[in-house]
Amino acid sequence: MTDPLDTLPDAVAAQAFRRLVRHLRHRTDAQNVDLMGLSGFCRNCLSDWIEEAGGLDKAAARETIYGMPQAEWKARYQTEATPEQLARMDESLKRNQGREEALDEALDESFPASDPPAMTEPGRG
Repeated sequence: MTDPLDTLPDAVAAQAFRRLVRHLRHRTDAQNVDLMGLSGFCRNCLSDWIEEAGGLDKAAARETIYGMPQAEWKARYQTEATPEQLARMDESLKRNQGREEALDEALDESFPASDPPAMTEPGRG
């Protein structure tokens, strides 16, 4: 059975992604450590996925997601993580184990015409 996500037109998926990023830019109160604790991904993950897909280098990908250089965002909005936040994040990350490989495989299947740069450009990634 085909996952409906795989049949979503690229333009629709891109629009939804841009809305998600703009929402995260607006919600500066949502700390990355909290996002990681609840969902197992954060702004840095999104930018890493852009970099891995071959769209941008790391600094440009981070700026694309944060809407400004990451260092500037951290200075303006990042707060010190509490021990509770860090513990919740650690527990959440355990739930991601093994899932990254499945997500990478799904990505490979959704773009059969090209391989991610990490596969075609050794040393990148």
